[in-house]
Amino acid sequence: MASQLLSFSPSPVTLGWPERFRSCLGALLGISFTAGMTHVLLGDTALIPLLVAPMGASAVLLFAVPASPLAQPWSIIGGNVVSAVIGVACATWITNPIDAAPIAVAMSIAAMFAFRCVHPPSGAVALTAVLGGPAVHALGFGFVFAPIAAQSFALLGVAIVFHAATGHRYPHAAHSAKETGVRSPAASPGFTREDLEAVLGRRNELLDIDPADLESLLLEIQLQSYVRSFSGLSCADIMSSPVVSITSSTTVAIAADILQRHGIKALPVIDDRSFVIGIVTQADIARNMAAGRLRALETLIERWFASPGSALTVASIMTIDVSTVCVTTSIAKLVPMFAAYGHHHIPVLDKQEKLAGMITQADLILGLYRQTHA
Repeated sequence: MASQLLSFSPSPVTLGWPERFRSCLGALLGISFTAGMTHVLLGDTALIPLLVAPMGASAVLLFAVPASPLAQPWSIIGGNVVSAVIGVACATWITNPIDAAPIAVAMSIAAMFAFRCVHPPSGAVALTAVLGGPAVHALGFGFVFAPIAAQSFALLGVAIVFHAATGHRYPHAAHSAKETGVRSPAASPGFTREDLEAVLGRRNELLDIDPADLESLLLEIQLQSYVRSFSGLSCADIMSSPVVSITSSTTVAIAADILQRHGIKALPVIDDRSFVIGIVTQADIARNMAAGRLRALETLIERWFASPGSALTVASIMTIDVSTVCVTTSIAKLVPMFAAYGHHHIPVLDKQEKLAGMITQADLILGLYRQTHA
C-alpha cells in the first residue's frame, strides 16, 4: 500500500526558474493576444466566444513543453480543427449530448492518430463543440473556423515569435545523434537506432518525446558516464598553449595568412589586456573572401592604395558571443560543449580570465586517449 501511495508523488521538476518564468510569460502573452485579437475583430456583441477553454491547455504545451511532439504546429492546428469538425458533426447528428460527447472524443482521438496530429487539448475542443451550449451550437460548422482555427493560429503565431525572441528553438526540430555529433563511446557496447525503435515497439505506447531526441539524449548520457571516469582531467591538461591570437584591428588578410601559416582553423581575438573578445574561424573568412581572390585584391589595395588600417579588419567578421572555459574546468563539463552544442574551438582562460590556451576536438580526443592508455 505504501509503495502504491508513493507512486502518486510528483516527479522532480528539473527546469530552472528562469525557464519556468519564461513559460509563464509566454502563456500570458499568448492568451492575451488571442483574446485581444478576437475582441478587436469581432467586438463584444459577437456570438463567437472570446476564448475557448482548450486554448489554455494548448498554451501549457506551446510555452511550457515546446519540445513535445504534442506541441508542434501541425499538432495544435490539425488536432484542434479535426476535433472541432468531429465535435460539431456529433452535436448535429446525435441529439443526446450524453451519447454525443464520448463518441466525439473517441473519434477525435482516432482521427488525430490517423492524421498524426495528436494534441491533448483537442479532446476538450470536441467536448466544447458538443457541450458548449446554444451559443456554440448556433455557430454550426462555423465553430471550426472561428473561434477554433482562428484562435489556434493566433496562439501558434505568438508561440513562434516568442520562442524566437527568447532564443528558444520552436518549432522543435529533433536532432539525431548523428546530426549533433554525439557518438556512443567505443569502450561500451552502445546501441543503434534500430535497437531503440525495437524497444519502443515492444512498449506499444506513445511516449511524449521524439525518438531522435531520445536517441541523442541516451547517447549523451552514455558519453557523460564514460567521461565521468576522467573527472580528474582538466582543461589545463589537454589545451594547446601558447596559443596564436590576434587583436580586433588585425586585417582579414593577415588573419587568413596566420591561419594558413600555422595550419589552424580558428583564432581567438583578444584586447590589450589579453581578455577574449571574439573568435575568427576559416569559415568566417571564407564568407568574406571568395576563393582567395578578394584576399589578394585586398592585400594589394592595402599595400599600394590604402592607408594603414583602412583594410577590412576581423572586428567586422568575428563572432562576439564566445564560449570559454577555465583552466581548472573538468573535461566532464567540456565534452557536452563539443558533443551537443556544435563547438569546434574553445578558448581556455586562466584564473584572471585572460587567454591561456585553446582546446579543439582533436585536443580532447588526444587527452582522452592518453588518459585511457596511461
